[in-house]
Amino acid sequence: MTETAVNRSVVIDAPVEHAFKVFTERFGDFKPREHNLLGAPIAETVFEARAGGSIYDRAEDGTECRWGRVLVYEPPSRVVFSWDIGVQWQIEADTANASEVEVRFVEESPSRTRVELEHRHIDRHGPGWQSLAEAVGNDQGWPLYLDRYVALFG
Repeated sequence: MTETAVNRSVVIDAPVEHAFKVFTERFGDFKPREHNLLGAPIAETVFEARAGGSIYDRAEDGTECRWGRVLVYEPPSRVVFSWDIGVQWQIEADTANASEVEVRFVEESPSRTRVELEHRHIDRHGPGWQSLAEAVGNDQGWPLYLDRYVALFG
């Protein structure tokens, strides 16, 4: 049985405040540009760092695709955002069908932070949700995002 949540974690050699700041302020620096629902190449990904903010891609032609909503913003300990992308890799029209991603920043020492990511309630996406869970959990999903995030500290 496929789990309704995907959990991944990484350890960053940085203070918790810096790890949080890089995740939220530089999200577009590690989100794969090839993960694109727009009809043109992505120019930037915007993460509005506040509860009620949006996460969206802006294409080189100026079009935008809002694919997430910031639900909780509690620096430097956690951020929660919606995943408004359905099983057909299109924007989920009904936000009640969206899953959510919680990212926790746990201080292991003054210069070391464990970043715990949980993509949960994937079954809210309805029929076919298992394929979405497998996609975000495989090497081209959250592990790719987190590998690129870790590389920003290298």
